[in-house]
Amino acid sequence: MTQITTITPNPAIDVSTSVEKIAPFTKLRCAPARQDPGGGGINVARVVKRLGGEATAIYPAGGETGKLLRSLVDREGVHSLPVPTSKETRQDFTVFEETTRQQYRFVLPGASLSEREWQECLGLLASGGHHPKFVVASGSLPPGVPEEFFAKVARVAKEGGAKMILDTSGLPLKIALKEGLYLIKPNLREFRELTDSGAADEGALIGKARELIDQGFVECVALSLGPHGALLITRDRALRANGLPIKPVSVVGAGDSFMGAMVWSLAEGHSLDIALRYAVAAGSSALLSPGTQLCQSDDVIRLLAEVVAGSAPLINSNTPLIQ
Repeated sequence: MTQITTITPNPAIDVSTSVEKIAPFTKLRCAPARQDPGGGGINVARVVKRLGGEATAIYPAGGETGKLLRSLVDREGVHSLPVPTSKETRQDFTVFEETTRQQYRFVLPGASLSEREWQECLGLLASGGHHPKFVVASGSLPPGVPEEFFAKVARVAKEGGAKMILDTSGLPLKIALKEGLYLIKPNLREFRELTDSGAADEGALIGKARELIDQGFVECVALSLGPHGALLITRDRALRANGLPIKPVSVVGAGDSFMGAMVWSLAEGHSLDIALRYAVAAGSSALLSPGTQLCQSDDVIRLLAEVVAGSAPLINSNTPLIQ
C-alpha cells in the first residue's frame, strides 16, 4: 500500500537532446535523444521512488505516445493507474546549446480530455483500492478539463482521509484553496499573483502566507525562492532554508524534485524542518542532472548536509529577495 498518490491531468513525454549551436534555417545535428515520463505528478512519483518510497501515479494516456509514457513510468518502478484517452499524449522537448550552455524548453499544448476521461481520473482516485496519506496534484490543466478540477481532487482526497498537496497556479489554484488544502508550493511569482501583492521580504511573505492559513485555505505554504532557498510557513512556525551555490546544467524538474522530496519526507514522518531540507536538496540536485532526469538520490543525500533550515525572522525582516 502506498502512502502517496499523485494525479497528473496533463502528462507528457519529455524528450531532451543537445546541439553545438542553435541557428535559424539550419539543419541542426543533435545528440541522441533521451525520453523521460513527464508531468508534475508523475515527476513527483519518480522522485518519491528514487528516495526509497512508493507512490501511485494516476494520469491520462492516449495513442502510441501514451503507451510509451506508461512503459517509461513502469521503467521507473512507479505504480501506474493510467486512464486510456482518445487523443495522443503530448511530447515536450528540451535542447541544450553546448557553445553557450543555455537550455531551451519547448512545451506543446496537451491533448484535450473529454468529461468521461477526466472524470475517470477522479474515479480512480476515489476507488483505487487504497487509502493514501497524501494526494499530490501537480501541473497544468489540458483543454477540456474544468478549472475546478483540482478542487474536485481535493474533495475526493478529503473524503478518503488524505492530506491534499497542490502544485499549480492561477485560477485553478485559487478555486482549489476554497476546499481547504494541506500544502501548496508556489514559487515567488506564483505566490505574488495568488496574494495580489508585491511582497519581496521575508516578513511580508510570511504575513501573506499566514493570511491564507488564517482564512482556512491551507495549513502549510512551501514557498520556493530559487537560488535563495525556500520558506515553509504554518500558523505558528516559519522556517527558512538556504539556497545552494549551484551552476545549473538543467532547470527542468527542479520544482517537481522539491515537491517529491518534501512529500516523501513528510510521509516518512520527518519534522517540517527536515522535510524542507530534503526539498531544497532535491531541487538543487535536479539542477545537476542533464535534460529531464530530475534529482538523483546520491546527490540529494550529499547536498542535504549543506542545507540548513531554521526559524525565519517573523515580520521584522526586511531582507530583500528576488524582485
